[in-house]
Amino acid sequence: RGVGASLAASTRGSMAAFSAAAGEAAAHPKVALIQLMVTDDKPQNLAHARSAIARAAATGAKLVSLPECFNSPYATSAFPRYAEPIPPAGTAADEVDATASPTTAMLCAAAREEGVLLVGGSLPEREGEAVYNTCVVVDEGGRLLAKHRKVHLFDIDVPGGQKFTESDTLTAGSSVTVVETPIGRVGIAICYDMRFSELAQLMRKRGCIMIIYPGAFNMTTGPPHWELLLRSRALDNQLYVAGVSPARNPDSTYQAWGHSTVVGPWGDVLATTDHGEDIVVAEIDVSRVDQVRQSIPTSHQLRRDMYELVDKTTEA
Repeated sequence: RGVGASLAASTRGSMAAFSAAAGEAAAHPKVALIQLMVTDDKPQNLAHARSAIARAAATGAKLVSLPECFNSPYATSAFPRYAEPIPPAGTAADEVDATASPTTAMLCAAAREEGVLLVGGSLPEREGEAVYNTCVVVDEGGRLLAKHRKVHLFDIDVPGGQKFTESDTLTAGSSVTVVETPIGRVGIAICYDMRFSELAQLMRKRGCIMIIYPGAFNMTTGPPHWELLLRSRALDNQLYVAGVSPARNPDSTYQAWGHSTVVGPWGDVLATTDHGEDIVVAEIDVSRVDQVRQSIPTSHQLRRDMYELVDKTTEA
């Protein structure tokens, strides 16, 4: 009788501890950013990404993101050659044609096998004659949730620094992308999209608690602007922001800055790294978003009699 009572008490204690731990994990989910080395070998890039996704999932992360152009060199000449069709949202892992769309097939299979929500960085997408820089988002069951086509194309010419013209071979997207995830609503944008605060504001208006930017800043713009922009978007909109970069490849014609980073809604850097291959992991305190927004209630203090942000997209 005494042993039974002790066993019952012990069981109740274990169950309570398990429930508390589960509750803590749900309230503070982990996100993992994969800073991946990218080469000109597409099959190798996909295999390398698949292995990294497994390592990221092993950290306990429920949301995992790859960097911009993780299957292709970041070069205008490469985008059309590495491009592949991406099926529409709602497509299941078993419905993806792995011959035509090997990158999407890998992403859907990896998300299902690892049990994570996967933000597939970006890859060149072909639709008809157009090529887009597109991010694929896949749920834990391997179903394609959404795809974001880069809205703002990276056309810059910095004297004595970086010159790049994405519009030579890419077409711009025209949608604001927000997905429901285990941690809440997450906005998806790509690299140069980060510089346009209006896009982030639209995501905040649609209820986002986090924005993920797969992005490949370079050695001209990266050092002065990468962290500053990530922190600015987080602070402006009082939400979490993640920037996911490729690792720096010394053999590449385009040198990525790296420094994948997670920023909190207070504008504080929660986790970061340098320019090498790495997996950056951070815990997300979902309640922190509301705390910051209640402490500094800027959304209730807007002077709409003076200015207004207008959403002109079809999803509005």
